[in-house]
Amino acid sequence: MGAAQATATSFDWKRLLFMLLGVALFVIVYYCPPWPDAIDPQGQHFALSTEAKGALAVFLLAGTWWVFEVVPIGVTSLMIGILQVMFMIRPAKVAFKDFMDPSVLFIFASIMIGLVFTKTGLTKRLAYKMLDVVGERTSMIYLGVFVVTGLLTHIMAHTAVAATIYPLLLAIYGLYGEGKKPTKFGKGLFIGMAYVAGAGSIVTLLGAARGAVALGFFSEIVHRDVGFFELTYYMAPIGWIMIFLLWGFFMIFLKPEKDRIPGLREKARELNAKMGSLTRDEIMAAIIVGVVITIMSLRAFIPALKAVDKTAIILCSSVLFFVFKILNLKDLEEIPWNIILLFAGAMSIGFCLWETGAAKWMAVNWLVMFQNANWFVFVLSIAFFVMIMTNFIMNVAAIAISLPVALVIAPYLGVAPEVILYASLVVAGMPFLLLVGAAPNAIAYDSGQFSTGEFFGYGVPASIMLMVVVGIACLVIWPIMGMPVTLPVGG
Repeated sequence: MGAAQATATSFDWKRLLFMLLGVALFVIVYYCPPWPDAIDPQGQHFALSTEAKGALAVFLLAGTWWVFEVVPIGVTSLMIGILQVMFMIRPAKVAFKDFMDPSVLFIFASIMIGLVFTKTGLTKRLAYKMLDVVGERTSMIYLGVFVVTGLLTHIMAHTAVAATIYPLLLAIYGLYGEGKKPTKFGKGLFIGMAYVAGAGSIVTLLGAARGAVALGFFSEIVHRDVGFFELTYYMAPIGWIMIFLLWGFFMIFLKPEKDRIPGLREKARELNAKMGSLTRDEIMAAIIVGVVITIMSLRAFIPALKAVDKTAIILCSSVLFFVFKILNLKDLEEIPWNIILLFAGAMSIGFCLWETGAAKWMAVNWLVMFQNANWFVFVLSIAFFVMIMTNFIMNVAAIAISLPVALVIAPYLGVAPEVILYASLVVAGMPFLLLVGAAPNAIAYDSGQFSTGEFFGYGVPASIMLMVVVGIACLVIWPIMGMPVTLPVGG
């Protein structure tokens, strides 16, 4: 009786409040009268259709539910599909087809790689070797993890990097001595890995698809091609400045409870010795993953490979893990479907905003507010818009929505197109506010070390820091490196 009363009195009013807030935002936006057209600088009108307004309504409900985690994040994603169909925003065949978009399957395959590394023991070997190098100081463990994560994102997709590093972090945290209990060190390790995966992924075209998409738009609108190494030349300083700043950020906001873990280096060596020589499964897993990463990396240089989607290549690894009996059916059942569904829903709302025209309407309305502003304010306004949008929808979509509009307005303000391209790409790679912004965010969340609210809370100062770095890059770093920043007005 007492237990029943305790259950009755512990009703979660806060959860109900935020759940109803999401529903209220949906109802208000969906049923309110039509909103005015967005008008670009050339006088072209962009109407907000009923379907587009519905897309914004779904967007607001999902964002509210995701931030405050009123239901499991994967369940909120299901609501995205349901609402699109029930309110006739998009047909079921389209809304739910996005749930199996190639990007979602890429995340699935990346998580499988992480699972294999954990099961075979490769992760523990890597963790012990790394701890042997960085030593017992927790500040150096942070730095070691961040540098390794950053370097890996230069040669492979940041989703695959996060899935590979994640089990390594679990192994490291296991030696911290706090069990699975959330700690500042745990939060810093996992949130830090997610943030740094984004920072490192901007440096080359291999880190994420957004770079290639942005360069495609740039070439089409500006009629100038940007090469692989030219992009890296301008992005490397910014990516690595952010990695080291994030290290400082986490040492301030999530300073580990322990300055050092006494005896950690010896323990790591001892545990590594106990593992013995490499097993057949470890060798096979390393070969399969190595070959897949090499082929995906070569796509940027070999035209024949470009025709093959990277998702198909990485999924080959998933199949081969079962062919060689490294994984079995029980392992397949351990996949974190909550995370997979989260990204499935993110893809669906992203495409919904894009296809209904809601995203274009938002982009034009935002950017025209700055069409008479100083060039620097205009560039930062674009960067800010992309940064916010990339937290809610795919960064590829955020780039596709805003870059064409910005590149058309830029000449009237005397802004060089290059600075718009690079500023947009920097912020598109670092969604620090919401889990749906990037796969590494969601993978890190699976650790149980932090809530969606905590992730958002640390993301606010991190995003401010990012905008400051973009501003310094536009004013100082890129001009010193030879990037054109301004043009004769009207040019």
